[in-house]
Amino acid sequence: MKNVWFTTILLLSFGLLLTACIGNAAAFQPAPSSSTATLPPLTNPAQQNEPSVDLKRTDTQGAVTLDVNPLNFTSFEDTLIFDVSMNTHSVDLSMDLAALSELATNNGLTLPAAQWDAPKGGHHVEGTLTFAIPAEAKSVLQSAKEWTLTIKSVDAPTRVFTWQILQ
Repeated sequence: MKNVWFTTILLLSFGLLLTACIGNAAAFQPAPSSSTATLPPLTNPAQQNEPSVDLKRTDTQGAVTLDVNPLNFTSFEDTLIFDVSMNTHSVDLSMDLAALSELATNNGLTLPAAQWDAPKGGHHVEGTLTFAIPAEAKSVLQSAKEWTLTIKSVDAPTRVFTWQILQ
């Protein structure tokens, strides 16, 4: 008899709980969508007339992925700066990228990297690779139609990143 009362109370409690949940189900329904809803703009309206150019280049040789993006491609003065990120799960990335990099143009200019500003070591490293531009090289760099960044010995013999320059 004790088990019958216990089972009955348990079933009644479950029934009440179920009824409460079903009764409140309408409160959890999403509001109907409106066909006139406006989404936020995907681009900055002030930049809508500017061309969208993806300057990022990626190299996936070996166990290291390198992503390179020029930061001041069109507005350089005394330096040209690249954002570089290196990602791996097996290689120590404590090397000095400035010692392993050079920038060349199709019209004969070659510049060594001046500085690699990034944390030392780890498996996910991001920093800036800077090239100093001597005054006499500025006009040669500006008249080039192609720039090529070469990075050597980062878990691959050579990695080459190229940008075509529209004049």
